[in-house]
Amino acid sequence: MKSYDVVIAGGGFAGAYCARALAKALGRKEGEKRVALIAERNVLVFQPMLAEVAGASLSPTDVVNPLRHYCRGVVVLQGVVQGIDWAQHQLQLNGGRFSRNHTVGFRHLVMALGSVTDQSKVLGMAEYGWPMKSVPEALRLRAGVINRLEEANLVDDPVVKERLLTFVVVGGGYTGVETAGQLYDLVKEASHFYVGLRGVKIRVVLVHSRDELLGEIGPELGRYAREVLEKRGVEVRLKTRLTEITATRAHFDDGTFLATSTVVTTIGNAPNPVVLDLCRQIGITTEHGRIPVEPTMRVKGVPNLWSAGDCAAVPWNDRGEQKFAPPTAQFAMRQGAQLGANLVRLLRAGDGAELRPFTHRYLGQLASIGDRAAVAEVMGMHFRGFIAWWMWRTIYLSKLPGTGRKLRVMIDWTFDLFFPRDISVLLPPPDEPLRDIHLEDGEVLCERGAACRAFYFVRHGSMRLTRADGGTTDLAAGMVIDQRLLTEEQTWPGTIRALESSDVVVFRGRALELLQHDLSLVARDRRGR
Repeated sequence: MKSYDVVIAGGGFAGAYCARALAKALGRKEGEKRVALIAERNVLVFQPMLAEVAGASLSPTDVVNPLRHYCRGVVVLQGVVQGIDWAQHQLQLNGGRFSRNHTVGFRHLVMALGSVTDQSKVLGMAEYGWPMKSVPEALRLRAGVINRLEEANLVDDPVVKERLLTFVVVGGGYTGVETAGQLYDLVKEASHFYVGLRGVKIRVVLVHSRDELLGEIGPELGRYAREVLEKRGVEVRLKTRLTEITATRAHFDDGTFLATSTVVTTIGNAPNPVVLDLCRQIGITTEHGRIPVEPTMRVKGVPNLWSAGDCAAVPWNDRGEQKFAPPTAQFAMRQGAQLGANLVRLLRAGDGAELRPFTHRYLGQLASIGDRAAVAEVMGMHFRGFIAWWMWRTIYLSKLPGTGRKLRVMIDWTFDLFFPRDISVLLPPPDEPLRDIHLEDGEVLCERGAACRAFYFVRHGSMRLTRADGGTTDLAAGMVIDQRLLTEEQTWPGTIRALESSDVVVFRGRALELLQHDLSLVARDRRGR
């Protein structure tokens, strides 16, 4: 079993900055013996720039920094924290496909795991939503959007084309607003290269449940951001909640829906279950899922447990007003660095060390809204338009970890001013041999005359096959829709629609081959009898 004086759980801003502070103070020889950083990925992701990756303004390598470079001087362990045994001062780590179970011991534990995405809050979000929290997700979204353009360029059916060219972004916070702006820039620029899309309307719809966008930055700048987005062509729907996503629709609480095949979800943040379980073990009450800590970021009454970042409720003096620090990158960076300095003092001087409380002068907030425009609140002053966009790029460039990354981003941003965005799709289509789909009453599963590319199992609800002559066959829950319904040409003899809210399991690829094999064996056995 590996064991360390300090184990930092979480490789985001708080965890990485804490590890870096410890590495600098302890030195490489001592740091590698005493400190370990555990992260699900071996890179530090600069989250504020993820939307530019999705919008093809930046390369994915521009917004990541290898943790072993950035935190040189501590041990970096890649894996997922499965659970913590506080009584034994151990945590369980899943290292991957071939190294699942590892135990790591600690004397001091820093919790910096952040939050997780709860996709169960909206029906169908896990199956059809496109989240935006990591670089792989940003890349998949970018590839998905470009593939939608490619498909729309092929089809002639105006209804299908409109659905393919409707992109819905849910959530009017920073990620949602910046993603909507970037996607609009991407599809607007890219559509000129598709002959079949010239003159065709492409819709980007931003849906937000509150009265105005960017509630964190204030109503004035939120209203300005909305006005700019709407002026450019982005549709903004306020006071509207997403209630359900299907393969071809996004449903809302006002009873309306949008026909779309792309729903970007920036909602659904939830407390990390590992954090909640640890709090239960030591008997502390969370602050809305966050670990309550003292100003030094130590948990009160638990001298060897610390926390920072999104999963910590850190007391903060905001110009005389006591509150908890907001879960933003600006605060996570400074909390991590301050916590690292406190741990160094503790390791050097022991329990009598003088620990310093977290203090930070709030600098403001910025959000890019595309087309070289942004909104900013800096030192109490509001900026908008091109000036705010220039400030956004300058400030984030200065905060980007690593000189090499700064130079790469500067080069990419310069090229972006003069050359079109890259619309290459390098990711292969996802291999989904077996997956679930959800259909609402009237939605189509298969079109008459379409080639059979999959079989289906009706898990819940019911379907109806309507042939060209008007004849029908009802397909209830528990039935398999397979080759027994096909024509000699291996096409569907009629259109299959849902009669009610229905869940269907799709068999394709290798799963389809196995199902066909099993069905043929069953048929042969029946003939043998």
